[in-house]
Amino acid sequence: MRLKSELYKKEQDEITNKLISILDLQNSDTIVLYELDNNEEIKKQIMDLIPQIRTFFTFYEMPAVSDPHKFKRPYFCIIKYLLKPLYNITKKEYHFTKDGQYIRTVKYLFTYSNSSSLSK
Repeated sequence: MRLKSELYKKEQDEITNKLISILDLQNSDTIVLYELDNNEEIKKQIMDLIPQIRTFFTFYEMPAVSDPHKFKRPYFCIIKYLLKPLYNITKKEYHFTKDGQYIRTVKYLFTYSNSSSLSK
């Protein structure tokens, strides 16, 4: 039996490129978790990829795809799983003030990995 990574390489690359486009990683290499949590449109677009991910990826390593209701941020689990082969993902604490309220969150930096097989 052939692996899904062999059978559906093109489809997997297309889904990954969609995710990169949704997150606009071509123009910005950072994601602030607070902003992602409060952007319903981006979360919906990522969650709408689940049926395609189930079809073209082996998702037993991605419990957020099989049981998204069990996770606080299934969309972020999907981001990390799909982009980990392409990007080095580092995080650091991030603080800012919005409307007079102090907010403490995490900023993720996506550094493109030269060893990846997908073209950016």
